[in-house]
Amino acid sequence: MVKFGYTILYVEDVERSLVFYESIFGFSRKFITPDNDYGELSTGETTISFASKKLASQNLSEGFIESNLQDKPFAIELGFITDEVVELVQKATSFGAILVTEPKMKPWGQIVAYVRDLDGFLLEICTPI
Repeated sequence: MVKFGYTILYVEDVERSLVFYESIFGFSRKFITPDNDYGELSTGETTISFASKKLASQNLSEGFIESNLQDKPFAIELGFITDEVVELVQKATSFGAILVTEPKMKPWGQIVAYVRDLDGFLLEICTPI
């Protein structure tokens, strides 16, 4: 059996990213290394993890494309489901997230909004389908 375990975001400052996601979404800290170069948040069944760009560089000798707010977001998003989309978008922007798309009702009845986190990763905040 294969189980999806975690997503790792390569970030500038692991501690700052952990605090950002804890503050907005209420996730709890699962683990952080003594060097603060890798950390995990408990989010339910799947873990969101953060690795410093320095650590990522050690693991990926050929390099990688860094996420940042000056460039367009990657063609991937993290989705967060809530009944309180408008409130959560406001909370996210109050902690430094950048609004990409205001909450909109989709034809299938779902409310969806997009923000970018402190490192430029795209976050979808939406109601359940």
